[in-house]
Amino acid sequence: MIGRLTGRLASKTPDHVLLDVGGVGYFVHIPLSTFYELPEQESPASLWIHTHVREDALALYGFLTERERSLFLLLLGVAGIGPRVALTVLSGMPPTELIDALRSQDVRRLIAIPGVGKKTAERMVLELSEKAANLPGEAPGKPPAAVAADDVISALVNLGYRKTEAERAVDGAARAGAPKDFGEFLKEALRRLTG
Repeated sequence: MIGRLTGRLASKTPDHVLLDVGGVGYFVHIPLSTFYELPEQESPASLWIHTHVREDALALYGFLTERERSLFLLLLGVAGIGPRVALTVLSGMPPTELIDALRSQDVRRLIAIPGVGKKTAERMVLELSEKAANLPGEAPGKPPAAVAADDVISALVNLGYRKTEAERAVDGAARAGAPKDFGEFLKEALRRLTG
């Protein structure tokens, strides 16, 4: 079972990547949230992997963070949700919002995701509201910039940077007025690392 892959990003599209690991190209399905955070083509990249085995196929699903993979696995546990629907859900709503929607049993927010109907949303709420309570979402009382900083450091470490380098870059970006958007924060930290 493959749990994590680190290599060179040979190609990327909004729904999959080809990750070259030691000369072997792995075709990995990804959600949009991961696509937006990936580095440029030919750059080093690291993904958390779920290996999905069926009698007629073997497919890899990749995620930038362990939290995204955990959410994906929770979604797979819901009756009627397979890997494609689970990716659609993760592509349609950021992980923190999805966790909040499940915790608060907000069926209307879940129905707003393209491809998710009322019955699927109700099953998700019924089966996952308690389980979502155990997943890390926004930390109570912690400012959004601090939560984003931890996530950005984790993403940089996953991309192959040393933790001390990542912390220095994120600290510099935060002092300069860290963007509230995770993607912009990550780009600013990467600019500081490569600039």
